[in-house]
Amino acid sequence: MSMLFDELSDEYLDSAGVLDILRGVPVPVAIDENGDMTTLSIALDMAKVIGGDPNYPYASQYLAYIDRITKGNTVAFLVSEGAKAADSERYEEACMFFRAALSKDPKSCDALYLYGRACKGAYETEDMPEDYVGNFKAESVEAFELLTVLHPEFAMGFYFLGYAYLNLGLYTKAKLTWDEFMKLPCPDDEVRSEVEERLEALNEPLIIEQACNRILSGDYMGGKQLLEPYRTGKYEKWWPLWYYLGIAESALGDSASAIADFKQALAYSPSNTEVMKELVDIYGSIGDETNADKYRRKIEIVSE
Repeated sequence: MSMLFDELSDEYLDSAGVLDILRGVPVPVAIDENGDMTTLSIALDMAKVIGGDPNYPYASQYLAYIDRITKGNTVAFLVSEGAKAADSERYEEACMFFRAALSKDPKSCDALYLYGRACKGAYETEDMPEDYVGNFKAESVEAFELLTVLHPEFAMGFYFLGYAYLNLGLYTKAKLTWDEFMKLPCPDDEVRSEVEERLEALNEPLIIEQACNRILSGDYMGGKQLLEPYRTGKYEKWWPLWYYLGIAESALGDSASAIADFKQALAYSPSNTEVMKELVDIYGSIGDETNADKYRRKIEIVSE
């Protein structure tokens, strides 16, 4: 987003009743859809600046200006504008308005909730770069986490946070979050039924997550035994299954099985350099430098 900034004349500021707030302060200057610069168009652009950079040097003056023209209803005004932008799928703009509202009231339930949803809409937009998706996904999770802490009575915060954890593969956190949702009143019976179904479907993912955590903590045999039944079935194309099996088998000294499982992981995630690094290490440990060099070269190619 680019902005043109200028200082408005004392005459204009005086006529708008904001001379005491904005005298000598550069403001974003834009023309509205009718070709006019209005107090409203200035307020909207100020909100975008604050939302883009909450530490902007004149953020307090901008908020005071918005507060003046909205007669003290800054948060409600900004949340409303953010909701309009989100409804039109202008998610980045919506996020700016919600962040500006949170600059005024960091505990606003509406602003936190809609900000989390706008971030979700942004990262779910098709053909977005990986870092873009990652940044907005992290912002969404943080917003919903804070929402459930500040407003534990608000059921929909737990609803969306559960999905955020589910999308990150954090099945235990998703279950615990939805368990909290089920304790709260929710006027929508369909939403409650949906969460009940999701909780039932989490049984197998929870076992898999427990197995992976066991392997990470050093219980290689225990984790491997829990994962073995999932070599066939609906999880067989999930590359982390094979990765963690490979980690366990490598640690248990079964190099041949570990290599086979790491290769299976690569079949489902061909550019995965973490898996390739494991193959480099295991081939190196058994003295097969030809294959170790093969995967070193692959890592270089993918990295480039």
